Amino acid sequence: MERIIFHIDVNNAFLSWSAVDLLVTGYKIDIRTIDAVIGGDESKRAGIVLAKSQGAKKKGIITGEPLYTARKKCPGVKVYPPKYNLYQKMSNSLFELLSKYTPDIEIFSIDECFIDYGKVKKLYGDELAFAEKLKDKIQTSLGFTVNIGIGNNKLCAKMASDFLKPNMIHTLFDNEIKNKMWPLAIDRLFGVGKKTSAKLKGLGINTIGDLALVNPDKLRPYFKNQTNNLIDIANGIDASSVVIDRGESKGISNSTTLEHDLKTKEEIYKVLHVISENLALALRKQNRYASVVVVILKDCYFKTYSHQQKLKNATNITDEIFEMSKKLLDEMWTFEPIRLVGIRLDNLVTEVNYQMSLFESFDDRIKHNTLDKTIDELKSKYGCDVIQHAYLKKENNND
Repeated sequence: MERIIFHIDVNNAFLSWSAVDLLVTGYKIDIRTIDAVIGGDESKRAGIVLAKSQGAKKKGIITGEPLYTARKKCPGVKVYPPKYNLYQKMSNSLFELLSKYTPDIEIFSIDECFIDYGKVKKLYGDELAFAEKLKDKIQTSLGFTVNIGIGNNKLCAKMASDFLKPNMIHTLFDNEIKNKMWPLAIDRLFGVGKKTSAKLKGLGINTIGDLALVNPDKLRPYFKNQTNNLIDIANGIDASSVVIDRGESKGISNSTTLEHDLKTKEEIYKVLHVISENLALALRKQNRYASVVVVILKDCYFKTYSHQQKLKNATNITDEIFEMSKKLLDEMWTFEPIRLVGIRLDNLVTEVNYQMSLFESFDDRIKHNTLDKTIDELKSKYGCDVIQHAYLKKENNND
C-alpha cells in the first residue's frame, strides 16, 4: 500500500473562527478583510497578538508581539479578544467532518491534523481530486478555509501545507523534495527554530539543501545528538506513523501550563522531572508499566507538538521515564519559548519481560525500583515534600 499522508491546516485559525462567529451573530464586517488581530488580556502575560489578518500582516504586525507595539505599527488596528471555547467548538466541527471520511486521523493541534489517506485511497481515488473536494467541503460547510499538504510522510505533508496560503493544496512527494524543498531558506524547515536556524546560518548553511548535503562532522560539535535528525528532516526523512486516538484508555498523561514561558533546557528539565515522578507514582499504584513515552510542548504561539519513542523495556521507574523525556526534548525542541509541558505514557501493560543488554545491570534496575517504592511509601505516610530528588535539590540550590 502506497503511503500518502495529508496535513490539513486551518488558515489563520483564531482570526478566521472569530470572523465566522461574528458574521453568524450579525456583525457587519468580516474581520479577515480589515486590519485586525486577536489579542489576549493586556493586563496579564497574555497581552500579545495571537493571530492577525492579512492587512495587519502587511503593516508589519507579527504573531507573538505585544499589542502595544502592534498598535504603533498600525494605529487603526482592531483588536478582538480570543474565545477559546468557540475555538474548541470549531476545531471539533472540523475533526467531526473529517471523521466521516476516515477514522485514521491524528490531531496535531487545535487547528491541524494528519490523515493517513493511503488507507482509504481505494475508496476515494486520486489524492489531489479528493483533497480539492475536501477543501471545498470544509469551506462551504464550516465557513473557513484550509491548506492541505500531501506527501509520503508526515514531515513532507506538513512542509507542503505551509507553502503558498490561503485555501491551497500542495504536494511534496519523495521525488519532489530536491526541487521543491531544498531551495527554501533553512528557517522554513519544520522542526528548526530561530536559535537553531541562526547557528546553521553561522556555519554557512542557508538553505534546506545545504543542510541535506552537509557532512555530519561539521555539525556534530554544535548539535551533538541532534545532528543526524537535522540532516534527516532536511532530506525529507520521517518514519513516524499517524497516531490515531481511538478513545481507549491505554495511557496516562500529565501536563502543566506555566506562569511564565520557559526558555532554557534546564528549566524544562525541571518540569519534566516533576511530571515524570507524578506519572511513575500513578503507574506504580496501578501496578502498570509504560511502553511508550511521549513529550508534549506548547510554545508561546500556541502551537502544540510532540515527540515519542517506544522503550526497549516497559517501565514505571521515575528515572527511566525522566531520562527518556529529556532525550525526546533534546531531539524535538526548536528553542521557541514554552508555555506548556506535558508527558503521556502509552501502551500500558501489567507484566514486563525484561530484555537486558551487555551494558545494563539488572541489579541496578532492581535498586531503582526498590528506591522508588520506598519513596512512595514515605510520601504516602509523611507527604509529598518529605523527600526531594537530588536533581531538584540542585536546581533549588542554584535559584
